[in-house]
Amino acid sequence: MRHRRVADLMTPQAVVVQRGTPFKEIARLLDEYDITAVPVLDEDERPVGVVSEADLLRRQLAKLGATTAEAIMTSPAVVARPGWSVVEAARTMEKKRVKRLPVVDDFGRLVGVISRSDLVRLFLRRDRAIQEEVLEEVLTRTLGVSPSAVTVDVADGTVTLTGTLDHRSLVTIAVRLCESVDGVVEVVDRLGYLRDDTAVREQEGEAQ
Repeated sequence: MRHRRVADLMTPQAVVVQRGTPFKEIARLLDEYDITAVPVLDEDERPVGVVSEADLLRRQLAKLGATTAEAIMTSPAVVARPGWSVVEAARTMEKKRVKRLPVVDDFGRLVGVISRSDLVRLFLRRDRAIQEEVLEEVLTRTLGVSPSAVTVDVADGTVTLTGTLDHRSLVTIAVRLCESVDGVVEVVDRLGYLRDDTAVREQEGEAQ
């Protein structure tokens, strides 16, 4: 079980500009493609910066007149890797306060762009796909739980687990793993257990 990767969600055919692209052309591209930012590439197709709507607005408010991408861009560019998990990408966007990340290969060349809207698509996963991942990856493969022991219902991203597990500790683990599945909004725990092994674990911990 793993989170989706940046390579799974990124847009490979990214809209880009060069250092010398004029202000008005950048504004036109943002409007035409309904995007919030564009990477600025050098001669080797490596991102050297990003021009966002905010960059254009600041330039306009400063009344500095039309200029080029190189003068407007925020540099260096904050980038992602194709192998990153979507969690890494989301955390980077949040930390750096950006809405889009250029995605680069091992040589630093642009291979795509991932945006917040791409990440939001995870929460539009079909309930059936989420249900299958919970049953097959979480319960069966990871925890070794028989499919007949737990019923998994998914509605609008909310996962409801109903059934009985062998040990109480497995209930907590099952819920936590389900919460980590891409597209899951909430997990409703209706699980029971046959044996309470948490007290024994606590005693063992105290003995050590």
